[in-house]
Amino acid sequence: MKRRQFLYSIVAAGSISLIAVARAAGESMIVYKDPNCGCCDAWAEAMKKAGFSVQAEDVDDLNIIKERFAVPAEMQGCHTAVVVGYYVEGHVPVDAVKKLVAERPQIAGLAVPGMPEGSLGMGDDPKASYDVYAVNKDGSSILYQAVRPKT
Repeated sequence: MKRRQFLYSIVAAGSISLIAVARAAGESMIVYKDPNCGCCDAWAEAMKKAGFSVQAEDVDDLNIIKERFAVPAEMQGCHTAVVVGYYVEGHVPVDAVKKLVAERPQIAGLAVPGMPEGSLGMGDDPKASYDVYAVNKDGSSILYQAVRPKT
């Protein structure tokens, strides 16, 4: 009986992953970015490959966008994307964005502050180590995902 329960749990976990992929497929995303930034283009392209319908919008002053979405200064990154009513600030990995879209938590958005070396769009290094934060509507933040090297 334990083997059957184990197999059911494997199937259930796989189903959750498929639901996240299905929710991402076709979801519209706007990426506000500097027109001269290559890492922003690389990040947007990764989101397209993940199934998002991405529209890149070049902006001369990203601070206006960050103010519009109330991204706290300490959470600001390279570019700001918007998907299903959430902002996605900086080099947030695909799996975190898919989880956000699938679960739809009561937060303002996700953020990877700065431009961490090796993050998505910044080299995509599997040895990269950085944190993804969930930013609450009051501007406070908590750890959402720790990205660590695969061992």
